[in-house]
This record gives sequence, C-alpha cells and structure tokens, in this order.
Amino acid sequence: MTRGNEIHITEFLLLGLTSDPRKQVWLFASFLAMYLVNVAGNSVIIAAIWGNARLHIPMYFFFSPLSSVDICFISIIVPSLLANILRKGKRVPFAEFLTQMYFFVAFGITDSFLLAAMAIDHYVAICNPLHYTTTMNPRRCLMLVITSWLVSHLHSLTHTILMARLSFCGPNIIHHFFCDVQPLLMLSCSDTSVNELLAFTEGSFVIMSPFLFIIVSYVCITRAVLRVPSGRGRFKVFSACGSHITVVTLYYGTSISVYICPLSTYSVTKDGEVTVIYTVVIPMLKLFIYSLRNKNLKQALRKLAGRKEQTIKTLWRSSLKLHEYLILHQMSSHLFIYLSWYQIIVSYFSQ
Repeated sequence: MTRGNEIHITEFLLLGLTSDPRKQVWLFASFLAMYLVNVAGNSVIIAAIWGNARLHIPMYFFFSPLSSVDICFISIIVPSLLANILRKGKRVPFAEFLTQMYFFVAFGITDSFLLAAMAIDHYVAICNPLHYTTTMNPRRCLMLVITSWLVSHLHSLTHTILMARLSFCGPNIIHHFFCDVQPLLMLSCSDTSVNELLAFTEGSFVIMSPFLFIIVSYVCITRAVLRVPSGRGRFKVFSACGSHITVVTLYYGTSISVYICPLSTYSVTKDGEVTVIYTVVIPMLKLFIYSLRNKNLKQALRKLAGRKEQTIKTLWRSSLKLHEYLILHQMSSHLFIYLSWYQIIVSYFSQ
C-alpha cells in the first residue's frame, strides 16, 4: 500500500530456517514427527488422567490443562512452519501475523503460570500435607487455571494492540520461521520504544513472577526436606519434584534468554535456534519427562493401553461374529432359493 512517498507494508515474507533443499527435507520430517508425537502423546495423557479415578486429585489436575496448552502451543507454530518449508517461503498478511503472534504469546505465558501452579501444589503437598486437600481443593485449582488463562490472554492482547499501531514502510522479509515479536519490531519504521518498554517491564513481570513463585516454593520445599532425618525419605521427595524442576529449567532457560533482553541484543541466527528448542523441542521433551518419571501416570497409561487393547479384541471378535453371521445368512438365502427352485421343478414334472 502506497501513501505519498511512503510504502506501507501489509504482508511479510517468512524465509524459514533454511533455503537448502536437502536440509528442508529432514527438517520437514523431523518437525512433522515431533508434532505428531507431541499431539498424540499429550492427548493420550489427557485421556489417561480423565479415565483413571485415582488421578482425579489436585496433583494431576494441572496435567490436563498443561497438556492441552502444549498441544495448542505447538499447533500454532509447526503447521505454518511445515507449510513454509513446502512453499519455499510464505507470505503472511499483517492480520494473520498478529493472530499467530497473539496465540503464541498467550499459550506461552499460560504455560509458565501453570508451571507455577504446579510448584505451589508441590509446596502445599510437602510442607503442609495435613491441609493439602482443603487448600488445593478442586475449586481453588480451577481458579488457578482460569487466572492463568485470563492473565496470559490479557498480556497477549496488550502486545497485539500495540503492535497493530505500528507502521512498516521498509523491507518485509523476516528471517524467522513463525510470527514472533522481536523480528517484527526490528522492521518497524515507527517509534517502538513503548513496545520495547512494555515487553521489558510488564513482559518481564508476567514471565518472571511465575518463575519467582517457583523459586520461593522450592526454597521452602528444600528447607522442609532437609529436616527429614531419613536420607531415603529426602531422595523420595526430591525425585517426586525432579520432573517438574527439569521442565522449569528447560522452559525458563530458553525463554528468558530470548525474550527478557533489549531489542538491540536480539540476533536472528542465535535466538532463532534457541526459539526452535523453546517452541518445538521442549514441548515434546516435557511429554517424555512427565510420563517416564511419574509412576502413577505410567500405570494409568498402561491401564489405558490395556483397555484399548481389550476394546480392539472385542471389536475384532464382534467383527468375526458378524462376518460368520453374514456368511450363514448368505448360505441360508442360497439354500432357500435352491429349495424353492427344487419344489417348482418337482411340482412341474409331477404334473
């Protein structure tokens, strides 16, 4: 769009990760495999939790929304990335760019708040076990999840509105694989100081406040565990929190290095590689970390697999019975036809 002597950009060209056709082939296969594993695995975890009455407790209440957010988060990124690889570069209208950016930020922040809610759950379970069921009741757990969604979407909406006010009159080429905040700010010909200030202050608060909740929770947990006289008991408590600590380390280690920094220090090459880990690899790793390190969840998955196997066997037997019934029905029909013709022939010759 042209206005006066200025050219206002209304669409952007995402170049993706690489232009090398050989690399694009294995990148496409790798990202597709990780996406399918993530979606299928998290769906199975949700089904296992909801299908097992023993897991209907606060400790596992947050697994379902966390798995749902992971499915949504990776579904915002990977399908467009795969389409980008197939098309050798994708032109994205500004409205579509803002839409993907909105959901990317919203689901990413929701993830951090849910991780903080899980840390609070661990703190109450270990430090105040007698009040655990009353403190982490279903209503309070539901309020934590709803609050996580509301705060993250309000934060994302604020970013999106401020981004929509910017003008773009220079190059429209983005060396990235999805619609991220920093690469778009770097192309703007407007004053982006308000956006940068919001991203660095309010964004830091939204990302770092859940992280501080997690740190404080584990400091209190560590103090409580160190008072346990048995070394075996201390190891058991720490191992129960090990999967959550691993996920928090991976999640915040990558997100802070990319998003809690001034725009002048942003590097498309370096931070783009970290973003791949943050957006695609870590959601898949979270799936394996939680499912492999949690005994109750593994038992629920085995139980679900056993039920599915039994259902398949039942359907197979039913299909065999139906097949046998159809064969017998067909044979009886043929026999009835033969007998009818036999009676007609016998009656004809008897005359």
